[in-house]
Amino acid sequence: MSRNYYIAGNWKMHKTRSEAAELAKALAAQLKDGKHRYLAAPSFTLLETVAPILKGTNIRLGAQNCAAEEQGAHTGEVSVLQLKDLGVQTVILGHSERRHVYREDDALINKKVKLALSHGFEVILCIGELLEEREAGKAEQVCEVQTVKGLDGVSAADLDRVVLAYEPVWAIGTGKTATPEDADAIHGFVRRVIARLYGPAAAEKIIIQYGGSVKPENAAALMAKENIDGALVGGAALKAETFVPIAKFG
Repeated sequence: MSRNYYIAGNWKMHKTRSEAAELAKALAAQLKDGKHRYLAAPSFTLLETVAPILKGTNIRLGAQNCAAEEQGAHTGEVSVLQLKDLGVQTVILGHSERRHVYREDDALINKKVKLALSHGFEVILCIGELLEEREAGKAEQVCEVQTVKGLDGVSAADLDRVVLAYEPVWAIGTGKTATPEDADAIHGFVRRVIARLYGPAAAEKIIIQYGGSVKPENAAALMAKENIDGALVGGAALKAETFVPIAKFG
């Protein structure tokens, strides 16, 4: 298997500029000899502060969202042009908080995915089921729909810049984690969906991260699974002392 592990930190709505600078400097120093791929995704207001600190390091600069339109009268939104201007390389889209708190549907997320890809960004597309959906036996069905609709109209060439992140919603910020076996089963299923859509070579190549209460204590067990290619880390990404051990697992 030639897929490289990819560990991403989603800082969500945390940190002031001085706090973000301190964390970015610590990560740049402590991960410079890391052997995996890395990403930090601060809030929009922190990107200009963090960008020069991460420039030239092995940590990519990510944004947590973008608008579905390129520019225009969209009060309170942030455009791909503005993100590109700041040196952002990757955009996280379809995060469960965007889907379930801010009511973004698959069609809107798909529009954002295609817009971001058209501007040369890497996209981390998040998928995942609610607790009631898992308990009803619909986890695979939900993940399939979100994958298929999220990638609608995305070419095979553009898929090279797409990373998937499986985040069981019931495991985000709750302290509950899907067992490595549960997570790997969904990752394997989603890989089969990609094989159906884009062929087996694309399915073998695509990176599928796991997100949902990833901690230093459980990172290695999750990463050991065949179909888990990295992590999208939330709470543990807010401190170097918890993110670095995850990033340097193995």
